[in-house]
Amino acid sequence: MQVSQLSNVLPVRQPSFEKDSAQNGSPGFGEVLEKALDKLNQTQDRADGLVQKFLAGEVQDLHQVTIAMQEAKISMQLAVEVRNKVIEAYQEISRMQV
Repeated sequence: MQVSQLSNVLPVRQPSFEKDSAQNGSPGFGEVLEKALDKLNQTQDRADGLVQKFLAGEVQDLHQVTIAMQEAKISMQLAVEVRNKVIEAYQEISRMQV
């Protein structure tokens, strides 16, 4: 008995989410996540830079430094909560019975 390969019988399809994001021009999940992490990193770097400048005496406005530090803190808390929700959703999906 001759067995042919499945690729000859069944058409190979690309995942629809990759084609859809390329066709309609909207960014995919990976791109959105990457942009959000880049923005978080920039916020952290800005706060660190202002702290260093304040300690060196280049920045006199303590309010500006405090605001930047709070923005960085809130951004990090948001990123951690989003990560927790993603992990929670993944765990919920993995518990589903097929």
